[in-house]
Amino acid sequence: QVQFVESGGGLVQPGGSLTLSCSASGYGFRFLDMGWYRQAPGKQRELVADITRDGRTMTYVDSVKGRFTISRDNAKSALSLQMINLKADDTAVYYCNKMRGIDSWGQGTQVTVSS
Repeated sequence: QVQFVESGGGLVQPGGSLTLSCSASGYGFRFLDMGWYRQAPGKQRELVADITRDGRTMTYVDSVKGRFTISRDNAKSALSLQMINLKADDTAVYYCNKMRGIDSWGQGTQVTVSS
């Protein structure tokens, strides 16, 4: 079973940038299609970006297209989310997880966009 630990969140002003990191432990990261999810206060968790196991295909929700970039390093069992031009609506707890068969969630990392 693969487990994930997210890091890199923080407080940033509108228009600022952050890069989130996800470290995977256990066997099999390289076989997993992966995603970054977020949950804002009072809202359901949503998938914002995903990447295929080979790292060749990335998909983004419309609200983050052109601002977020997902990437992975299978040799390091690592997933990243580079975020630029952040907006107040991006404020949320961000999680990484596989795309299918999710059975648990990590603690996530808080991103707060505020002046």
